Amino acid sequence: MSCRGLALLGGRVYRFGLPRGLPMLPAMDGPGESYLTTRELADLLRIKERKVYDLAAAGEVPCVRVVGKLLFPQADVRAWIEGARSGPAAEGALPGVMLGSHDPLLDWALRESGSGLAAFLDGSADGLARFARREGVACGVHIHEEDGWNVESVAAAVGEAPVVLLELARRRRGLIVAPQNPLEINGLADLAGRRVARRQEGAASQGMFDALSAGAGLGHLDGPEAVARTEGDVAMLVFEGKADAAFGLEAVAAQMRLGFVPVLEERFDLLVWRRAYFEPAVQRLMAFLRSPACAAKAAEMRGYDLSGLGTVWLNGAR
Repeated sequence: MSCRGLALLGGRVYRFGLPRGLPMLPAMDGPGESYLTTRELADLLRIKERKVYDLAAAGEVPCVRVVGKLLFPQADVRAWIEGARSGPAAEGALPGVMLGSHDPLLDWALRESGSGLAAFLDGSADGLARFARREGVACGVHIHEEDGWNVESVAAAVGEAPVVLLELARRRRGLIVAPQNPLEINGLADLAGRRVARRQEGAASQGMFDALSAGAGLGHLDGPEAVARTEGDVAMLVFEGKADAAFGLEAVAAQMRLGFVPVLEERFDLLVWRRAYFEPAVQRLMAFLRSPACAAKAAEMRGYDLSGLGTVWLNGAR
């Protein structure tokens, strides 16, 4: 159903189609300024026309009076509505970038899905900070918390922003060691005196490892001076013989034919701006993640459990 709008151009009045009841104002056409009638503004705000007259009489809504009729400049009305907004302000289009923690399956899916999303993956903490600054549409996180994973950290980073936190996978994480495990590293306690590769500061896996090693009574651990910035990089240090062990994913250990000692199962989630979730790029990625091809790849890579894929763990600013 539609109603009719008015536009004043060169002193003449023209009519144009205007969708009724939409949550946003229609785009302005042509070089002239577009106006709403009293009926159209009432329909837009879902109030009675009498209330519109009251708002105009009180000077609470931008309007002009032409030959005894009230007209409401569309641009001014838009600004008036935006000025009444509470919560986080709406901004321009979000960059088509995936932020946060590196995950081999997600990295593969970003390419294979044809989503068109770029990736800037430099750890959960870095990703959350960039996500809060609206530098991307989504963020991968796997931050261990007292009562679970990710929820408290996300809430602290974005507050009541309109976001959704979705489970992607459960992943097995542990100690990546040389093939056949010649040093017989079977647990955290066996790392004493060994060279251990490290991730960058802000990587959730490094934070987890520091807490676990401290709990195991381990002090300072030697290792390569350079930090690894991805799951593949940290495993490569073991593959090249530069480290005796690394705290990483079973999937990467299997890919490089390295040994693996399981330590824990973690939850890897995707944090997405709610508006961006319904855009084609994210929808294409999510559809692919649910596909048989992705399930087969996860099984091939090993260490993944996709049974909870899509579970909503946080729905902010409802």
